[in-house]
Amino acid sequence: MAETVKRSGGQVLVDQLLIHGADCAYCVPGESYLEVLDALYDVRDRFTLYNARHEAGAADMAEAYGKLMGRPGICMVTRGPGACQAAVGVHIAYQDSTPMILLVGQVGRETMDRESFQEIDYRQMFAPVAKWAAQIDSAARIPEYMARAFRVATSGRPGPVVLALPEDMLTDVVEVADAMPYTPSVQALSPGDAAAVMAALSKAERPLLLAGGPGWSDAGCAALLRFATENRLPVATSFRRQDLIDNRSDVYVGDFGTGVAPSLVKRLAEADLLLVIGARLGEITTKTYSTLSVPTPAQTLVHIHADANEIGRVYSPAVSAVSGSDAALLALTAQPAAAAPEDWCARLRAEYLSDSEPPPHDYPLDMGQAMADMRDLIPANAVITLDAGNHTGWAQRFLRYGRPGRQIGSTCGSMGYAVPAAVAASLADPKRQAIAFVGDGGFMMSGMEIATAVQHGGRPIVLVFNNGTYGTIRMHQEREHPARVSGTDIASSDIGMISRGLGAAHERITETAEFRPALLRAFDHDGPTVIELMTDPEQISTRTTVSRLRGQQARTTP
Repeated sequence: MAETVKRSGGQVLVDQLLIHGADCAYCVPGESYLEVLDALYDVRDRFTLYNARHEAGAADMAEAYGKLMGRPGICMVTRGPGACQAAVGVHIAYQDSTPMILLVGQVGRETMDRESFQEIDYRQMFAPVAKWAAQIDSAARIPEYMARAFRVATSGRPGPVVLALPEDMLTDVVEVADAMPYTPSVQALSPGDAAAVMAALSKAERPLLLAGGPGWSDAGCAALLRFATENRLPVATSFRRQDLIDNRSDVYVGDFGTGVAPSLVKRLAEADLLLVIGARLGEITTKTYSTLSVPTPAQTLVHIHADANEIGRVYSPAVSAVSGSDAALLALTAQPAAAAPEDWCARLRAEYLSDSEPPPHDYPLDMGQAMADMRDLIPANAVITLDAGNHTGWAQRFLRYGRPGRQIGSTCGSMGYAVPAAVAASLADPKRQAIAFVGDGGFMMSGMEIATAVQHGGRPIVLVFNNGTYGTIRMHQEREHPARVSGTDIASSDIGMISRGLGAAHERITETAEFRPALLRAFDHDGPTVIELMTDPEQISTRTTVSRLRGQQARTTP
């Protein structure tokens, strides 16, 4: 039996974090977990604690870390309001299938069930949005709970775990053995299932591969490109998973996101087989379940997913298998190729290239051209973080992705995500350029996390698309109720003063020619930079305008 020593619950918990490979956490400190904070002081040479400015920002940072690193991001918050504000990050991690562990300080055990100060039952609160929510009532069981937390967060379909920590439990002194380092449980695609997939693929004349979901390593992404190339398979990605395959390769044909190209939707309808690896076939990817027939698609559906519960949830597949994406590609690339007709992939690729070239327009700040400039300038390993809103369409439509570069965005559409995510990416590797895309609305929700980057040595670039409106909602509003603007205008704020007050450099761009040199200066700046892009609300998305939406409604109104 391993030798044990007496430790406080807080010390035991910190030791488990180190054993399981955690190297940092994001927090807003609270008196309910002082013992953990104190124990972290003793390991500050091996573990970095980043204190954020808001619990939502801390949780978003942990979620972004989980996406970027493939292992659980750790967030620590206090009870009551702290946990409530961190819930947004848990929701993102759940819908985005991101490994994450939220540690919540809790009231003492002797005062529970009295509605004591800031008391909430976190098992009930987080049950619908976490893979597992529990409370550790015995310090002797901390190693058991933490080992399970890491395994649950990373196994099968990854996701968030929430553990409540009663403050008096953390001060208990116990003698307990540590857990072994965790290993995730991921099912592999069997040779028989791989052969069945290839047999279905060999019969297709117009196949389409849809890649998405979590858990892809760089090696898995390389195998995806190799598999698609050998089989002449056109590859599209699900919403905000564009970095799974090199967008410059001849097999990449676009993404099924919020601004999906009409030509790609048309080609999906023409496809006779859809091979889905890792993606959930959720609402955004299927345009509210309209591009594929429910429950049986017209296409032969082959669905490979890490979670058996996800297969057949909405769409009934002809062939299915439970497997992690990396393991699936390892098995599929070992099979003989079944190459599709050459012209099919080439047609889809040509349509993607045409759609990703910026169309001309007369606005002083042409964001399409700015993105064309940007994609030629950004480093190959840059991390692009995306907020919620129409402004992200510029990055999704006109930039190019592919490992080692990353696209990190909330697929559940959470505003305020991009800035904390870029801060987390920059803190993880300050030499790696992180660039956030955020609207003026989202920036006002979480822009203060730039101060976190300044304090801890991060240097993200934040592109703020300032058009004075909640753009996505305004677009829907103009489509349904044209010219009846209600609740979507945003009063002007001095973003330059805010940025400089937080410690960032600031540039304000009003014309296209100003963008390129501003971006180059930001690359050279040793600290965060906010580039404020004064965009016209008339250009409400990459594909339409306010005037066009109003005109369409007028033509359809009897």
